[in-house]
Amino acid sequence: MIGFWQGTVTFLLAVIILTQVFEISITPKISVLNGNSSKQSNASEPDSTAAFTVDTAVLTSQVLPEEGVILPITWGDLGKRMVADGVIDEPKFRALFEGGLTNTEERMLSGNNDQPNDQPIVLTRQNSRYLLDLLWAFGLANKNDILENGEMTDKQYGGAGNFASTGGWSLAKGVGIDHYSQHAYVVLNDEQQALVDKVSRGIFRPCCGNSTHFPDCNHGMAMLGLLELMAKDGASEQQMYDVALKVSSFWFPQTYIDLATYFKERGQDWDQVDAKTVLSSAHSSARGYQQTRQKIHSLPKPAQGGGGCGT
Repeated sequence: MIGFWQGTVTFLLAVIILTQVFEISITPKISVLNGNSSKQSNASEPDSTAAFTVDTAVLTSQVLPEEGVILPITWGDLGKRMVADGVIDEPKFRALFEGGLTNTEERMLSGNNDQPNDQPIVLTRQNSRYLLDLLWAFGLANKNDILENGEMTDKQYGGAGNFASTGGWSLAKGVGIDHYSQHAYVVLNDEQQALVDKVSRGIFRPCCGNSTHFPDCNHGMAMLGLLELMAKDGASEQQMYDVALKVSSFWFPQTYIDLATYFKERGQDWDQVDAKTVLSSAHSSARGYQQTRQKIHSLPKPAQGGGGCGT
């Protein structure tokens, strides 16, 4: 009997000792593993609400480079022709720019033959408004099938003259709609027209919900004109999207700084993001942008400029 109790005591003592060892050595390891697992899980979630720091100064320089964007187009004497045809009322147009026009802007408007007009056209923060208005006039006036048979002429809208891009063009002699698709400044072949038709359907703008194929505002009409000019000069589909994104960024700076932040939070630098993706309805239409903006965890401070429609 004494042997039995000695054995039992020895067994219980061993259990107590093992239990103490097990608690001391095992419990901390489980705690550490759980902590690491939690961190790994959070890091793998692209929509984590954890604080995310974005250098907005760097992003701004990427979205709106100081050197601007070279437009792969040949302008020639289009400004001079539009003035002659009354698409642009020159005194009214000049009145918008109280500080006067630069030499390049002067050449684009008046087609001064004393100075060459074949230099590259560079869109910058300083001239983005000027080029927007000039391209708006061209997009409105240049004869094109999209204007004549697209959404603008849908009977449900009561005619093409009731939009901001047409009724809002007050810088013509007479009324803007008088020049709507009336001047064959640039005539595209079938392949070029098909490309403009295709790309214009994929480029949206954050001031409304329509694509460039439905250019009911100044930004849409200006972008249509730009696409026509790029197609005429042989731009590829990808080049048209790339240039369109850069131009849209100068026209809507805060929108695209926000979108650059959105993609940065998801591990993509601005120069790595596909332009077609950014310009799609999912991100660049008014609704798509607002929905995307709600997913941004580190919003930049609001910036001035861009975004409005009209003269």
